Amino acid sequence: MNKQLDAVTFGEPMAMFYANEAGPLHEVTSFSKALAGAESNVATGLSRLEHLTGYVTKLGEDNFGQFITSALNKEKIDTASITTTKEFSTGMLIKSKVLTGDPKVEYFRKNSAASKLSLADFDEDYFASAGHLHVTSISSALSASCHEFSLHAMEFMKLRGKTVSLDPNLRPTLWPDTETMVNTINDLATRCDWFLPGHGEGKILTGLETPEEIAGYYLERGVSLVVIKLGPEGAYYKTSAGEEGYVDGFKVEQVVDTVGAGDGFAVGVISAMLEKLSVAEAVKRGNAIGALAVMSPGDMDGLPTRARLEEFMSAGV
Repeated sequence: MNKQLDAVTFGEPMAMFYANEAGPLHEVTSFSKALAGAESNVATGLSRLEHLTGYVTKLGEDNFGQFITSALNKEKIDTASITTTKEFSTGMLIKSKVLTGDPKVEYFRKNSAASKLSLADFDEDYFASAGHLHVTSISSALSASCHEFSLHAMEFMKLRGKTVSLDPNLRPTLWPDTETMVNTINDLATRCDWFLPGHGEGKILTGLETPEEIAGYYLERGVSLVVIKLGPEGAYYKTSAGEEGYVDGFKVEQVVDTVGAGDGFAVGVISAMLEKLSVAEAVKRGNAIGALAVMSPGDMDGLPTRARLEEFMSAGV
């Protein structure tokens, strides 16, 4: 019997080697190792906020795979539905150190074990045990079998009355062309309840300009909540019930590393919605965790415990 999960997600977790010194990656001589991946960021954030979260993936039977499983377990993420293979390796990446702004990232993930995730790995009982499913479009970009897994998981959860969130997490280099990326992600969006694009992503996906127009595009296609990230300015939301508004961002003392900010935002919105807070409160929490994320050097370093989140939010916008 599977334990009851608050949420489940799936995707490609990777071993990340991040530079300990600033400068071009080819000149760096010292790296540290950590867990990376958009979905594992979200799973970690939800777990730190005390939501029992499961992670589904396929890993290689190698040292990186062992490291990832151990790292997930340390974050109290349920790994009961992770499968392994001897045929393919676990993916990895290297990331530069920056004093401010966007770091350079290089991926080594082609034909990775996670890209071989397929319907044969779908455990109905495991997914049925979760109240919510979080998806990114990255999985659909990895392979045809991963895309099929994504569609099946979303349809499976929706048919059982579960909620589904989708973060587009645009990765143009993973797609054959922009048209395929846009069409696939917009199809995925019609299968979710909560859609969480950035403003720039929304403009690429819809060809529209304003947050209001972008939100309307997805609401017309069956999404019940659209939250559009606006960077330092905060976020805009609109629901199928007619609620809408702008929520201010939190003050950021210094932008250290922007990687993982969108995942932190998703953690805030999803966790608050699972706790039955209002949409405005959910977006405010998303803004808060996004701000914490950009003030921290690692992908997951800024993801807060509940005590840290309450302390930060109590300081005010």
